[in-house]
Amino acid sequence: MQRLTRDQIAARVARDIPEGAYVNLGIGLPTLVGAHLPPDREIFLHSENGLLGMGPPPAPGDEDEDLINAGKQPVTLLAGGSYFHHADSFAMMRGGHLDICVLGAFQVSVQGDLANWHTGAPDAIPAVGGAMDLAIGAKRVFVMMEHQTRDGASKIVEHCTYPLTSLACVSRIYTDLAVLDVTPAGLVVRDIVDGLSFAELEHITGLALTDATQARADDRPPITRHV
Repeated sequence: MQRLTRDQIAARVARDIPEGAYVNLGIGLPTLVGAHLPPDREIFLHSENGLLGMGPPPAPGDEDEDLINAGKQPVTLLAGGSYFHHADSFAMMRGGHLDICVLGAFQVSVQGDLANWHTGAPDAIPAVGGAMDLAIGAKRVFVMMEHQTRDGASKIVEHCTYPLTSLACVSRIYTDLAVLDVTPAGLVVRDIVDGLSFAELEHITGLALTDATQARADDRPPITRHV
């Protein structure tokens, strides 16, 4: 079994973003998604610091220090892109104008509860940013994360033990092992990496899962380690 790299997870997320979608990419892992969006698919990337029409990262040496995303990383602006006030950006986020947001997470529960801003540890630095606004405002919330902690514990849990960002907001979870949908009937596995069985994934996750890898909603191929 070969886990997906972070870039491969990002490419898998990018594959599911439809034509014409307005999308916010959160700080951290989700910023990688922008580099994997198909150039022939028109997708409008939003950044909470006040950008719409954000393009892929610039080539080395072409960075503009005044053109950055919310994570202070250099980005490009596509033709027709725009700048606007921070308050207007949050109004877009809170007002239901984003189709999808992609966020990182410390934990996601089977109900789709999200914990991604604080581990609760006394020495941890809280970093909520606009995550709460995105989680309640976007029409769909995709979470992109590694399946387990460094200690081997599953980040997909029955109930979140870290401070919550939002309740029942997550639509789909992308990890280095699988893609899972959050549904009223529980977690449904859509894709699994090559070499990992459903039973093994269920054991690693520590939760009852539903296997839908043989009945995908589309004709796309399953996850592989070569993206």
